[in-house]
Amino acid sequence: MTTLPAGNNSAESVPVVGANTSFGIPRGQIHAENCPRADASEPQSPREAIVSTQLTFEHPLNERIRTFLRLEHLFGKVARFLAAEDSWVSRAAVEGILDVLAITARADVKTELLKELDRNGSALNRVRRQAGVDLEALEKILDDLRRATSDLHALGGQIGQSLRQDEFIKSIAKRSSIPGGTCSFDLPRYHYWLRQSPEVRQQQLRAWMQGLQPVSEAIGLILSLARTSAAPREVTASGGFFQESLDARAPAQLVRVTLNGGTHFFPEISGHKNRFSIRFMETGETGRPAPWREDTPFVLTCCVF
Repeated sequence: MTTLPAGNNSAESVPVVGANTSFGIPRGQIHAENCPRADASEPQSPREAIVSTQLTFEHPLNERIRTFLRLEHLFGKVARFLAAEDSWVSRAAVEGILDVLAITARADVKTELLKELDRNGSALNRVRRQAGVDLEALEKILDDLRRATSDLHALGGQIGQSLRQDEFIKSIAKRSSIPGGTCSFDLPRYHYWLRQSPEVRQQQLRAWMQGLQPVSEAIGLILSLARTSAAPREVTASGGFFQESLDARAPAQLVRVTLNGGTHFFPEISGHKNRFSIRFMETGETGRPAPWREDTPFVLTCCVF
């Protein structure tokens, strides 16, 4: 099992994830009562799961997680707009689907997902041998990983392949590369579809998303495991700046910075597998960001799973 980067004072954690929820539990404390199952009506996006006055910024430390975060963002956009009745919102949902297809056109996205699911499963299987582990709860997590892997294999071929061959989608994608290219005179069929009832549009959007849903679920599961792989810790950015070296033996995948709501500054995060830095910035009267010079306490999580 991975460990926290050197210099972290937090206890090592084992991530425990349900089908629609996630939470980190210190090693040796995986209990079924700590594993509530989210209701199906709850939002799938981790950013929408809890209404909070806190604000969390995330920064990926490798290209794989960067791609997964972008796809999660797009799937969240589509899920938010899919059920709306307004035709302009339906346009936004279609734009989100087209962006997903553009990213997943890379042949390695499916392979990267399968590799990450397999790696997570192997890491969690090693937890079985540790005392105090609730095997029933652990098995539920492994079932989620196996199901996500099976669903991805069942897609066959490249992600979104059948959707890319849809003539309607192809016509919209072709014109979408042109600023203002999806006007009614450019795409009369699209204009006609947008004037259909909300039920008709929602049914079509769900049909388009059906082949992408296994990808959305796999990414949600992988990122949930990553986000809950370490306990958050309170640190201070001296003069508004913070940096830390990372343990190359347990490379972090994601850095999370959490601030209390109502602050007048935000973090700019940069980094890679060996080191990351955080510079807090404030927006001046001109609207141009400037360095925040005050000592700034914040909550930091280095996600290593």
